Parts: sequence; structure tokens; C-alpha cells
Amino acid sequence: MVLGALAAGLVGSALQSAYAANVKITPLGSHDGEFCGRDRAMVFEDPDGTRILYDAGYTVRGADDPRLGKIDVVLLSHVHADHLGPAHASEANAGECGKPSFNVKDTPNSNTVNIVVGKKAQFLVGGEQNYFFPLKVKAAGGDPSLVKVLRFGAESKVGGVRIATVPAVHTNGLDPDFLDNDLGEKLKANGLTAYIGPPAGFVLRFTNGLVVYLSGDTGITAEQDLVVHRYYKANMAVMNIGGTFSTGPTEAAYVINTMVKPRSVIASHANEAATKDGKLLPNTRTAAFKKASKVPVYLPLSGKTMEFNGSGKCVAGC
Repeated sequence: MVLGALAAGLVGSALQSAYAANVKITPLGSHDGEFCGRDRAMVFEDPDGTRILYDAGYTVRGADDPRLGKIDVVLLSHVHADHLGPAHASEANAGECGKPSFNVKDTPNSNTVNIVVGKKAQFLVGGEQNYFFPLKVKAAGGDPSLVKVLRFGAESKVGGVRIATVPAVHTNGLDPDFLDNDLGEKLKANGLTAYIGPPAGFVLRFTNGLVVYLSGDTGITAEQDLVVHRYYKANMAVMNIGGTFSTGPTEAAYVINTMVKPRSVIASHANEAATKDGKLLPNTRTAAFKKASKVPVYLPLSGKTMEFNGSGKCVAGC
């Protein structure tokens, strides 16, 4: 009996250890349990406890959002308003899923910078952003040294997570509303934005072996095969599917099926109310992407944590 109990305990411990070795991914959208029009933000948690916030945008409810918890590093794919965050909501479920409401103004600073300052998190940026964002962090009362440069071909390590940037085919103009002097007014009067360097995607390599491609906003680009698939060997992806401004559902499915070739993918940046009561709506871009993809497609339902093992398979919360 003692030996049986010991064996059962060892098996239980082994299962618990294996379960704990998963990477946790929690979408932070505007409406609880749904995938809505402005949803971009996600938190990734490595088995070692390192927590990474990706593209906070509008839907993280400021640095005090209880869903954030500890944040070690903040990633920003590019400075468009829906990723940088000129405003956020004071409470969950404001407005409609297809047209959320954000009543707390963050400009001329941003939701992203305020989160960096509030969480004292490292802020990894590329392009020319390492000149711009230290000033913004300082203006918000934070330490400018939190901003770290990370450009193409390089890699940073936070905790046990390795983070690299990869090219994205998109634009990266900073809205003049994020500038707090007359330069912003002059740019706005001339219909211009402030260029701040190229946009980017990311590859995250976690301690359990999971390698995640974060597309940011991008069209189809050869680097998705040459760099993301062949070099980094990403086995899971978070892919933008919204169309017009970047890949639509058909193009995104092509990227997943023939270029990145991950084991699974989370849809992102659909620019629509993709779900109702947590269920995928038919005749949506998200439904079209799921139908066209040859690998499992998971919905980023706000507040619902998914867990992925080292091979890119979703093993919990799916």
C-alpha cells in the first residue's frame, strides 16, 4: 500500500510538472470571453514565470488592469494607434464588441508607455523608437533606461525567454496626437505622420521549447519562410487576419499553410466582432481564416488562458 501510494504520488508529481511546463497565453480584449474589433493584446507567461505583454493597444485597461499581474517586458510591433493605445476603457465590456468604447484618454502619452512605467517593465523597441520612447517614459515619470533597443538580427533574453524581431511589411507612422508640442500640430495640418522606423514582428523562444511567431501587422513577406520558418522554426503563431491594412483571412491562411507552417495558430487583429457568447460567428473573417487553415486555429477570447506545450500543441483552455 505504501509503495502504491508512493508510485501514485510520483506519477502525480510528474503530471503536475509536465502541466506546469506549458506556456500560458491570455488575451486581454475589450469584452470578457469574446474576440472583438480592437483586440490585439496578449500576455505570454513562460514556465519560469517571465511574463510578456504584446501590443497593449486600447484594450488593456491601463497599468492597474488586474488582468496584467506582473509584467517583465512589453513588446510593441509598431506605433499605430490600435497597438500603441491613445486611450483605454475604465471598465470591461464598454460599448459593443464590434465597436468598443474607450473613455480614458492617454495622449499625448500612450497606454503602452503608461503600462511600462507602472509595471517598471523592460520595453523592447526597434527602428528609431529607442530615441523617441525614452523621452515618453521619462515624461510619464518612469526610468528611460527601461527602453531597450532590439533590431532585426539581434536577440534579447528576459528570464529564460529569448526574443528576436523579424520583418513585417506594413507602415509605421506615429499619429501627431502622440506628440506634445507644435510639431504635432504642424504634421496634422499637413496630413503627415512622424516616421519612426520600420514595423516588426517577433519570435519568442520559451524555456519549454515553444517557438512563437508574432506577426504584428504584415502582408505576405518572404521572411515568413526564410527567417521565421527555416531559421527560427516557429511551431506556433499569432497571425493578423483583418484585411485591407494587412493580410486578410485567405492571405493569412496561405502564410500559415505554406510559409510559417506552425503546429497551431491564434487568430488576431480581425477588426470585427468575431464571436458572440464566446462562439465563432459564421460569415466572419475569422471563420474564413479557420476554414482555410490546415492547422488548428484558436480564438483569443478575452481573459481565457490557453496553454501550449513545447511542440506548439494547445493542451488546456482550448
